[in-house]
Amino acid sequence: MAIETDLFDSVEVEDAPLGEMLGVGLDLVQQAEVFVASLWRPWIGYQVLIVLALFALAQLGRAVIGPRYRTWIKEREGWPMWRIRWALVIHKRLRLILFVLLIWMTILVMQQITWHSRSYLLEIIGNLSTAWLVVALTTRLIGNPLLRSFLRYVLWGWITLRILGLTEAFATLMDSLAFHIGEVRFSLLILFQALLVIGALWAIARFLSRTATGRIQGNADISPSMQVLAVKAMQIALYGLAVFIGLKVIGIDLTGLAVLSGAIGVGLGFGLQKVVSNLVSGVIILLDKSIKPGDVISLGETFGWINALGARYVSITTRDGKEYLIPNEDLITGQVVNWSHSNEFVRLDIHFGTAYADNPHEVRRIAIEAAQGVDRVLSSRPAVCHIVGFGDSSIDYILRFWISDPTGGLTNIRGNVYLALWDAFAENDISIPFPQREVKVLSGSHLAMEKDAKSDI
Repeated sequence: MAIETDLFDSVEVEDAPLGEMLGVGLDLVQQAEVFVASLWRPWIGYQVLIVLALFALAQLGRAVIGPRYRTWIKEREGWPMWRIRWALVIHKRLRLILFVLLIWMTILVMQQITWHSRSYLLEIIGNLSTAWLVVALTTRLIGNPLLRSFLRYVLWGWITLRILGLTEAFATLMDSLAFHIGEVRFSLLILFQALLVIGALWAIARFLSRTATGRIQGNADISPSMQVLAVKAMQIALYGLAVFIGLKVIGIDLTGLAVLSGAIGVGLGFGLQKVVSNLVSGVIILLDKSIKPGDVISLGETFGWINALGARYVSITTRDGKEYLIPNEDLITGQVVNWSHSNEFVRLDIHFGTAYADNPHEVRRIAIEAAQGVDRVLSSRPAVCHIVGFGDSSIDYILRFWISDPTGGLTNIRGNVYLALWDAFAENDISIPFPQREVKVLSGSHLAMEKDAKSDI
């Protein structure tokens, strides 16, 4: 008999062998009853008391050793960060580590002085606690907290079933709970295995990705843009492989996804044009190396340095601490000023004027010396000063100088050069003129009449 839903006519829940399920369930209940009944035996009770005593000793040991161990970790100033993290992980699991050591020492002693059966429960608990310790330490390699917790409890539950000898019975029970979607059979066991495999492969892919990313970014022979491209391509390949293997474990025929992927492609072409355009633009930016992390760019009114290249946008941090997320398409289609594309040298111009009474030759010499004396102004590329016009009240000049660190800011270096000019002009009696206006009061005007009236009083 098959149970069909109104929502999914193609989904069928198979008529699981009810007798098989009941048999497995009764078998598990009987084993649990046998285990509970065995607790009333004298030596089983003694072993339970021994376990409780060992746990109390482990708790006491942690209270004594823990603070001293943490203080010792704080004194390791020269240690790399990964070693400190693992030392803190050991500190967090110190009670479990002490318990595992104590219980196995107790098991070895009891096996020497008494029968093996009198330490049987201790061996089970020792295996379970050791498995939990190993799983807890190994899953620390997984960065995602949710995935780490899921794998931790799943692995420990599977190991517990293996130790208790219930693996086959539990697997049979899970496999009997199944349903069909078309011709594909899904059971709770298959789904559980798929989640476990995908989770494990995802964790491995994440670990390999982070390790390889560190290696790639530490290679000075690879340009920053190619580093980003290589890292993203590697992540797509690793995570795609993890999902592909997980789907194969479930038993899904992946060839049937070709039609679905074609339909998704058409939908993307019409509904997600901007998203796809930004993705393609991001790949083009990485390939042509027009911009890379660390470059100083100007886009419209936005001036800052590139913090990161994303799949959809570029992160730009300005001098005032604002972070702009610029779509990749704008960087491809718009005009971008890259201040550090081929080199770090940047020429800056400032304009000023002096009075006609001052000697222009002296003004040019003093301005160049003042600019060369400012920090960040390059002496290898000399500054120049030129007359650009004769204004209404001043001779107009342009002062040009070079810097090699645009990431340090442009406004601040211009301000420092202006201050140096002010000090140099003050020392050499060079005046900076400003517009002056003469106001003439005409006779017969209202102001003139008020002035005459006041003078008569």
